[in-house]
Amino acid sequence: MKKIKYYYNTNSLRYEKLETPLRVRLLRVFAFLATALVTSAIISYFAFRFIGSPGEKILMKENEYLKDRYKELNTKVYTIQQQLGELEKRDNEVYRAIFEASPIPDSARAKEQEKQKEIESVERMKNNDLVFSIANSLSNLNNRVIVQKKSYSQINELLKNKEDLLASTPAIQPVSNKDLTRIASGFGYRIDPIYKTIKMHAGLDFTAPLGTPIYATAKGVVKVAGSKASGYGNHVIINHGYGYESLYGHLLKANVRPGQAVKRGEIIGFVGSTGKSTGPHCHYEIHKNGQKIDPIFFFYNDLTPEQFDRLLKRAAASNQSLD
Repeated sequence: MKKIKYYYNTNSLRYEKLETPLRVRLLRVFAFLATALVTSAIISYFAFRFIGSPGEKILMKENEYLKDRYKELNTKVYTIQQQLGELEKRDNEVYRAIFEASPIPDSARAKEQEKQKEIESVERMKNNDLVFSIANSLSNLNNRVIVQKKSYSQINELLKNKEDLLASTPAIQPVSNKDLTRIASGFGYRIDPIYKTIKMHAGLDFTAPLGTPIYATAKGVVKVAGSKASGYGNHVIINHGYGYESLYGHLLKANVRPGQAVKRGEIIGFVGSTGKSTGPHCHYEIHKNGQKIDPIFFFYNDLTPEQFDRLLKRAAASNQSLD
C-alpha cells in the first residue's frame, strides 16, 4: 500500500496532502540515472585499467606464454647460427684449404641475421611481427644450410679426386740426386752466366753428366717436347692438371711426344746443354696457374726432413746460374 505523506500548512493551519510536481519527479529520475551512469563509468575505468576483464586476463597470459616461447626459440636459433657459423668457418679455412679450393665468399651465403632486439622491444611487437621475425631467421638458416650442403658435396667430390690430385702434383726431383749435391743454382735472383747481370732465375739447375735420365715429377700430359725455339733449348713441358705445369730445359733429347700421357717417375728425356746453357744440366720449373713458383717445396715425396733441409740450404746459396 502506497504511503501518503502530509505536511502542516501554516497559512491554512491544517494538514494537507503532500503532492510532488511531475517536473520535480522527472528531475529526480534524471539525476539518479546520471549519477548511476557516471558512477558505472568510473568503476568500469578503474576496473579495466588496473584489474582487467576476464578476457583480457586470458589474453595477457597467452601473450606472456608466447613471449616466453619466442625467447626460447630465439635462443635456439642463435645457438644454431653459432654452430652453423663454426661449420662455415671450418669449411673455408680447413676443408677447402686442404683441397686448394677457393673459399665460399660471404656474399654467396645468406647473410647472418642481425642480433634480435632486447625483450623490451619484443614486448612492443605484435604477434605478426614475432611470426615474421622467427620465419625470417629460419629462412636465413635454411639458405645457409643449403649452401653448406652444396659445399660439402663439392668437398666430397674433391675427396674422391684427392688421390688423382696427389698423383698430379710434382713431388720428386727430376734427376736422381741421392747424395743431394746436384743442385747448382736455386730459385731467385742469380748472376746470369752470359750477361753477368743479376736476373731472376725461375727454377732449379740440376747438374748431371750428358745423357742422365730426367724423370716426370708427376703424372700428366706432355704439352711441349723437343722445341728449340727458346733459351730452354730442347725442353719438355708437362700439364699435370689442377693448375700445375712442370718444365724441363736444355735436354739432350726428349723421350716423349706432345699429347702423350706420362706417369710420375717415367723417363721423359736426357740431360743436355742445348739452348742458353753453359754446361750439362736440367733446368727445372714449376708453374701454378701460370705463375712460376719455387720447385724446392715440391720434393716431399722422396726426401726426409733432414735431407730437405740440406737441399733447401744449397738452393738458397747466392751463386751463378747455368742458364
